[in-house]
This record gives sequence, structure tokens and C-alpha cells, in this order.
Amino acid sequence: MAATIAVFSGGLKVKAGVLAVQFSSIPLRRELPRYFSSSVATISSSLRVSAVYNHYQRHRSSWPRVTTFCSAAPDAGTTVSAEESEKKTESSQEVKEENVKETANLLDIKVGRIVKAWQHEEADSLYVEEIDVGEAEPRIICSGLVKYVPLDLLQGASVVVLANLKPRNMRGVKSCGMLLCASDSAHENVEPLVPPEGSVPGDRVWFGNEEDLEQLPEPAPPNKVGKKKIWESVQPHLKTDASGVSMLKEHLMRTSSGLVTSKTLRNANIS
Repeated sequence: MAATIAVFSGGLKVKAGVLAVQFSSIPLRRELPRYFSSSVATISSSLRVSAVYNHYQRHRSSWPRVTTFCSAAPDAGTTVSAEESEKKTESSQEVKEENVKETANLLDIKVGRIVKAWQHEEADSLYVEEIDVGEAEPRIICSGLVKYVPLDLLQGASVVVLANLKPRNMRGVKSCGMLLCASDSAHENVEPLVPPEGSVPGDRVWFGNEEDLEQLPEPAPPNKVGKKKIWESVQPHLKTDASGVSMLKEHLMRTSSGLVTSKTLRNANIS
């Protein structure tokens, strides 16, 4: 290595390993050996560090990559058993199911009775129904049941109505709610849900057990139902079971008189 070192102090010069010294005083002569030894040691150390760093910079790209794995034994106090993990999972699922139930009970689902039904004048697939839901005036609701239910079977029928949806204009008729129906997976068979015997128009429909009636929240206003997509979040969980009982997951769909059912469709969707 062709290195050039220059140190200036008290007239001392070092260049290319050759020492040229100018003595200006006697004390300098006495201190020179100790001072020179210390300075050279410091400079040598710096040069060695610099050389190692430069060598690393030139050759590091060719060095093999080394992967290290560091693991520590878990603290005994933080170890979670399989049983505890399973319990947490079950608890989480219960919370989710309870949330669906609470959300569903924000829907204003009522027992209704069809006072009158007729074919929509502007839509071949729609009926228009005038339905008593326990309010001052019957509601007008449009339903796409022409292909599935003969008109005469709707006259005077007890039905289940979702009442807190925003009104929709359906071919010139303002529809203020929706008739809840069961349908098979191919949507080839569709029929209105049937409230239990003894139900009267206006009876509330809810999900759960009989005791839940006293704790039901007030139905959400139509704007909130639409904005929060409450119906859209609940509908996929609505089914009939193997005996035709309507359910929200594991929660029974009921009125104070009993359970809501489908006449003939089992393990069917509800919409």
C-alpha cells in the first residue's frame, strides 16, 4: 500500500515512511519518542479499520447470504392450550351469531293479511297487494309472484311483511314493504311465509326465544335500514329447516303465537 502520512506538530513531519524531524527545542527531543510512538499507533489503527471497511464494500456483493433463525421458548404463563383456543373460537362465533340476531331484530317484520290483490297493469310478473299490517291504512306492496302463486290463493292470506324498507316505485306503483317468501335453490318454487295460527295483523315477528320479546329494540327507521344495509346483511342467514320452520342461523323466527313456517319448502332460502 502506497500510503502517505503527514503529521505536523511541533515541527514534526512524517512522509512515505521517511521521518524528517526538525528539532526546535530540547524538551521536544525528550518528548519526541513517546509522542511519535503514540501518533503512529493511532494512525496505524485508523488505516487498518479503513482498509477492512473498503475491502468489505468491494466484496460484500459476492459473499453468500446467511439466513439465521432465532427462536425463544414461550413463557409458560403465555402458553395457550388447544382447549382454550377452541373455547375462544367458539366464543367468537357466539358473539358473531348474537350480533346477527341483534341486527335482524332491528327489522320491522310484521304479520299481515292481504285484503286485496290484483295483477300489476304495467308489469306481467308483478302482483299488487293491499295488506293490513295493523296500521291506520293498508299498505300497498308489489310482489313478483305471478309465476309462482295463483292470484286467488293470495286473497285474504296471512303473510309476513318486512315493513321498514324505503318505498320503491315499481312501474308506477309505490311499494311500501316486501312480502317475505321461501324459495328453493333453483328459484323454481316460491311461496309466502306463513305466520302461526292465532297471529293478527300488526303482530311483531322476531328471532330468538319467547323471552326475547320483552328486550326487542325499536325497529330501525327505513333510512338507517338502507344506509346500513341491514336487510342485505341479514338475508343470507335466513333459511327454513328440514321441517319448514323459518330460522335466522339457529334462531327461530316467531311471533307471540308461535313459529313462522313455509307450507311446503324445506331447507329453502328466505327473501
